[in-house]
Amino acid sequence: MKKRKRVNKKKFNLLEEYKKSLNYLRESKKFIYAIIGIFFFFVLFGYFIPPPEFIYTKLIDFIRELFETTKDLSMSELIKFIIANNTQSTFFGIILGMFLGVFPIINAIMNGYMLGFVSMLSVENGGLLSLWRLLPHGIFELPAIFISLGLGLKFGTFIFQKEKLKSFADYFLNSMRIFLLIVIPLLIIAGIIEGALMVFFP
Repeated sequence: MKKRKRVNKKKFNLLEEYKKSLNYLRESKKFIYAIIGIFFFFVLFGYFIPPPEFIYTKLIDFIRELFETTKDLSMSELIKFIIANNTQSTFFGIILGMFLGVFPIINAIMNGYMLGFVSMLSVENGGLLSLWRLLPHGIFELPAIFISLGLGLKFGTFIFQKEKLKSFADYFLNSMRIFLLIVIPLLIIAGIIEGALMVFFP
């Protein structure tokens, strides 16, 4: 009788997957720091430098449209909306980074400028202390955004590696692991906090 070959199937180990995720995060930290630097530079830019009239109008219209979209949602609907929107944004922040990392940089600029602009409006209407109301919204959401855009920025560097296809696959798989195990849980927590705050403290 022929002996059957044993196939060693490696079992999924969540702890090992988290360790791999943390190791890749450490390897990617300079890209994440770069995104953080760009983001906060444009936060200051949006806060201190008034935009031209046509940009101001566009931003106000965007904020009003977002408010109109969410104003009649229940807390559970609002939480789902926030999580879905942020998940889509961070996912594309990683995936579209393959094109030389251009999209993550643009995303960091736009998000940073918008936060600076909203902070400026908040201070104009409610004083400096009103900024504290924005803080809980970003505790979990901003780290998820920074990680995703940083990974997207690194993803775009595969083209400069000697083994391009191998680097592409490696960057993609590691990024998706972090997206599933770290980014999405952060976004779920952020969505619950933001949804609750927007309902109870509009």
